[in-house]
Amino acid sequence: MSGERAAGDPPTLLSQGFRPFFLAAAIWAGIALAIWITMLTTGLTLPTRFDPLDWHIHEMLFGFVPAAVAGFLLTAISQWTGRRPVSGRLLGLLVGLWLLGRIDALACDVLPVWLAIAADIAFPFALALIVAREIISARNRRNYGMIAPVIVLGLAQLMMDLGAIGGVGWLTGYGWRLGLVVTLMLISVVGGRIVPAFTRNWLASRGESRLPRPAGLLDRISLGVLHAALLAWVLFPTAHATGVALLGAAALNLWRLLRWRGAATRSETLLLVLHVGFAWLVLGVAALGFATLDSAFPWDAAIHSLTVGAVGTMILAVMTRVSRGHTGRALSADGPTILIYALIILAACARIAAALAGEATGLLILAAALWVAAFGLFAMRYAPLLLRPRNAGGSTQATTGPSRLHQTGIGTAPRSGP
Repeated sequence: MSGERAAGDPPTLLSQGFRPFFLAAAIWAGIALAIWITMLTTGLTLPTRFDPLDWHIHEMLFGFVPAAVAGFLLTAISQWTGRRPVSGRLLGLLVGLWLLGRIDALACDVLPVWLAIAADIAFPFALALIVAREIISARNRRNYGMIAPVIVLGLAQLMMDLGAIGGVGWLTGYGWRLGLVVTLMLISVVGGRIVPAFTRNWLASRGESRLPRPAGLLDRISLGVLHAALLAWVLFPTAHATGVALLGAAALNLWRLLRWRGAATRSETLLLVLHVGFAWLVLGVAALGFATLDSAFPWDAAIHSLTVGAVGTMILAVMTRVSRGHTGRALSADGPTILIYALIILAACARIAAALAGEATGLLILAAALWVAAFGLFAMRYAPLLLRPRNAGGSTQATTGPSRLHQTGIGTAPRSGP
């Protein structure tokens, strides 16, 4: 899409999934964290059936994350299948269901339990139906596997709702752990393909002969061990065997990461940050393994290495790249974008330091402020790109060059392997 909007076309904001959902994800990431830190420090209460900690977990995993996932998938699927992007009224309906879930989580105490749960899970299951329709209608069999994570994320949300809203308390922990693990699996699969692919194309375009090697059997083993270890943590979070498996998975995926030549991309921060995001995943999985094996190691440090570090960094890395590529801007990080990355990395470091210091209030507030600043800066810097039509003068950028995959930030879909 470039230039002025033609008669009959949807509004620019509703022309592709990344536009409304990336903006919504960034704004809600900041607002929800600000509400949480206010509840933590002042005792503020909301008219919700969630207790403060459960509300915080729910809105990060099932509010912020699904918006970013929806923006990515709805944009990527049109390229994977060759179908027109989901847009206009249908996209607007999805955004409305997502907003309904956020309002519901804030004030579900005024609703009957069944209605509160139904309003909350309407979005993830509607998204799953649309993703399935787009992929299956195109007979795009290689990408059928991308339907399952969206469905499982919705099921994880339902489990947490049944626990926190419906009173089936033992389901709450399983629900949020499964939601986190599905998110990490998506990062490991999608990141495990786009990071080395983008790096290979970028290095090749500069005449480099040493390129990341194509994925092979050991990569698939590394990914399989990681997924098995994470699923074991969902079911048996304190088992000794789970901790050992997590450490093994971290070691194998560190080996994968080192083969991708991240250090060679240091002159292009837009690419380097993808390697940093995957490194946070490796670090977080290792920390989770240590926390499982040693009760003296704080769980919060491990969890926030994964959530603030891996999830926060990778989502911002992908949102900035896709937003630039699909609006015809240069695929290079400008000053504000580099600052966004610095802020989220500092937020992760501050949150881990707070956990290691026994949940020090000052460090918690600092971590929250850095997180809000990172996503707030994304919203301010990228809203003009997301709200305006594609830059016609930069349209060639996203469709020519050594690889469309490298240029657009999405390209081909991840296969069922790494």
